[in-house]
Amino acid sequence: MAALIIILTVFKVGMMIGERRADFSKDWGDNYHRNFAGPKEGFPGNLPFGGQDFIEANGAFGQVIETGESTMVIKSPDNVEKVVSVDDKTIIKRFQEILKMAGLKAGDNVVIIGDPGDDGQIKAKFIRVLPSQGSFIPSQGRRDKI
Repeated sequence: MAALIIILTVFKVGMMIGERRADFSKDWGDNYHRNFAGPKEGFPGNLPFGGQDFIEANGAFGQVIETGESTMVIKSPDNVEKVVSVDDKTIIKRFQEILKMAGLKAGDNVVIIGDPGDDGQIKAKFIRVLPSQGSFIPSQGRRDKI
């Protein structure tokens, strides 16, 4: 009789653990879109993205090595060069400042969100110019240990 009680107890504990894991997975899946990709209804029009929804976006990260009128070449941290096309609808920002293509220069570190083009280029929707190393000053309330 004791063996049956132990087996039933282990079975019940296993069911409880499985149920918790299933609930966690379900909740994580339900919240994935909000946590990692933004709200399900897209970004509101008053955000700096101009009301565009970048949920299905592709992108790249790297250092600008060459710029042209409507294209630029970036080099990713793994030394892969990617060609990025830019048009009038592309938003380019450094902090809160909106830039034109001419405001980008070789050596700038950028994050690009866009769509893959048929020609292998990334068609940029949004380009964020990152601060150069050492130029970022943390806010007064933040206290990083060195």
